[in-house]
Amino acid sequence: MASENSPQAVRSEWWRADTATLHARKQEIEVLKRQLDAEQNAILAEINNRGVRGCSGHSTLAALIFEDFHVTDKEAGLRADRVLALHPGVVVGGEVVPPLAPLTAEAAAEGAIGGAQIDAIIRTLARIPSTVPEEDVRSGEKILVDLARHAGPRQIARAGRRLLDKLDPDGKEPRSEDPKDVRPELRFVKHRDGTLGLKATLDLETYARLKADLDPLAKPHKAIDGVRDSRSQDERYGDAFTDYVRLKTTSRNLPGQAGEATHILVTMSYEDLINDLGEARLDLVGPISATDARILACDARVRPGVLGTAGEPLDIGRSKRTVSLAQKYALTIRDGGCAFPGCDMPVPRCTGHHIVFWRHHGETKIDNLVLLCTKHHRLIHHSEWKVAIAQDGLPEFTPPSYLDPSGQPRRNTMHLRS
Repeated sequence: MASENSPQAVRSEWWRADTATLHARKQEIEVLKRQLDAEQNAILAEINNRGVRGCSGHSTLAALIFEDFHVTDKEAGLRADRVLALHPGVVVGGEVVPPLAPLTAEAAAEGAIGGAQIDAIIRTLARIPSTVPEEDVRSGEKILVDLARHAGPRQIARAGRRLLDKLDPDGKEPRSEDPKDVRPELRFVKHRDGTLGLKATLDLETYARLKADLDPLAKPHKAIDGVRDSRSQDERYGDAFTDYVRLKTTSRNLPGQAGEATHILVTMSYEDLINDLGEARLDLVGPISATDARILACDARVRPGVLGTAGEPLDIGRSKRTVSLAQKYALTIRDGGCAFPGCDMPVPRCTGHHIVFWRHHGETKIDNLVLLCTKHHRLIHHSEWKVAIAQDGLPEFTPPSYLDPSGQPRRNTMHLRS
């Protein structure tokens, strides 16, 4: 029998409380929930700084939240954005990146503001131009945080727009009266929150051609068990553009550089290559992990540049496509899309993965290949998930022991063939 002060008794006897007590307690609980969210976010930030791939095998913090907490892609992305915006980050090389919204983090830790309010603030802060002095950014953040203590997301968003008008009075460039005469421009940009992006001005023909190419790739995925594609239109076009670039760089029919197909130059020391340690350098990007370099090699034209201890080039190998077109067709028939359990990613957004890694002398043959989407490709490389071809010739995956101590292999049923 439950004691008078037990949680069970408290939950079952709220009918005894007066209305004032009910209102007071619901507010107290909301504060506690927000404080717990803030504590969890701090833990996730530490995991991310230690290297989410090393801690859990996931490619991104959002992927970890999605898999571990069984939430939607959209919620996982929002929660990850909060973590990254409210806490200092560590980039390759150990450099500490200050948080986008430190004052917002303080209010969140108090339990004064929660999820959607935080989202509205960080969306505004992320749009402030990098030319605005830090003192003005923090003053603007304080205005939004003070408002959020007694206002909802819509009011915060409206105040954010007014703040942006004040800090960036020029706003967006005026629209040309005659778009046909616009000079095409493309800029690669780095945002205040550390994300990378593009800004482009296109003529009408280029715009129409690009949109026509992206539209089929950006269609929503078909509903599975009544669950629709949860991605927003912007997210679908973002995924479509990613696929578009990958398809371009792996096509044999499109122009490349110096008579070759597009290639990626990756340099790293021979010792790091052998020992799975250290960093590589990706041409035009900068430092990346050695594991990321190997992932790129799974289904792309990669020209390896192996360096000696003094940095001198020891060998510049010939570029090579690891999975042939005929093999890709065979994998399409067998796997039907990403083979990872529960994934519905279609074939065009998947690449061939060597079950026994290429560097471990794995052969490029069907019984050593499996189709994986980008997310699960990285997961296999970075985690304790195992994949093998079963006796019936189909791929199956064994989860890490911390997820399933039974070690029962799993299969994807999303692409079942009739």
